[in-house]
Amino acid sequence: MTTPPTPTALEDDADAEIVCASGDLRLRTSPFGASLRGLWRENHGRAEEIVTGYSGAKGKVGGQGDVLIPFPGRVRDGRYTFAGDTYQMATNDKDGPNAIHGFVRLVPWEVVERADTAVAYAVSLAPDVNPGYPFALRTHVTYALTDDGMACRFQVENTGDTPAPVAAGFHPYFTAGSDHIDTDTLHLPFDSTLEFENLLPSGGVVPVEGTAFDFRVPRPIGATPFNTCFLHPRRDGDGLLRVRLSSPGTGRTVTVWMDAAFDYAVLYSGDPLPQAHRRRSLAIEPMTCGSDAFNHPEWGLRTLAPGETLAGSWGVSVAAGTPAGVK
Repeated sequence: MTTPPTPTALEDDADAEIVCASGDLRLRTSPFGASLRGLWRENHGRAEEIVTGYSGAKGKVGGQGDVLIPFPGRVRDGRYTFAGDTYQMATNDKDGPNAIHGFVRLVPWEVVERADTAVAYAVSLAPDVNPGYPFALRTHVTYALTDDGMACRFQVENTGDTPAPVAAGFHPYFTAGSDHIDTDTLHLPFDSTLEFENLLPSGGVVPVEGTAFDFRVPRPIGATPFNTCFLHPRRDGDGLLRVRLSSPGTGRTVTVWMDAAFDYAVLYSGDPLPQAHRRRSLAIEPMTCGSDAFNHPEWGLRTLAPGETLAGSWGVSVAAGTPAGVK
């Protein structure tokens, strides 16, 4: 990639978007929040969505494509204790008095590199900007088209002079081309979920065996409602975790892969969303920690020393097949 000139008003425009292309693949992102606003394949004038998206900041529904740093999910009451001190963050969750999804998804990022097939963004968090989080971070996120999909790389560096609690997550929605996910088949190789009550973990860890959330053997989603944090992944021999969403109707399989940085994932079926979006796609959210990890650091929260980094990669690939009923 090439280094762009000095950042301009592009980074300050919530509707600004950058489209990358490679063959028939298209990737839309925005400097506003470094948001992932769509991934699709052009097929004879039709857009076959892979990551369901939107255009223009007002088009976002249900956190589509958000970058969740320095914490994904909710922090109960916006309050946590770190290194012996208790902190109170803003309670910005519309569904309860909690902090939600970090500080970088609604701010402009710099475009630090740009090419036909990839784009990189960066943003700094100052220690005196976000109440209850007096730590300094520098974050980079890169999106790059691949032969069969997209890869996302991130890095968070502690640029301050004290240790900092840090985690990362992403909020993409995926589709294999079905009208609704109910008819799709899901392969979800996780052994456990966090026990939830009122959208927050209660502290318990529940094996998936014998529950509605056991998709370790691929099976149809049906009416299963997801707003669920999974942990204890089963990785493939190459160290990657792979979640697969397949549509018998289209014959397509979407594979979401995550490297060793991601031991957790939230799946969200969007049941509370407006009818036009409800269960139309499935959020598969790579996360380096569990929900409310600021109050449960044993669920993957990292303490970064000054100068230390947290980094990882995730992505998606698409395989075409034969639709059901077609010989």
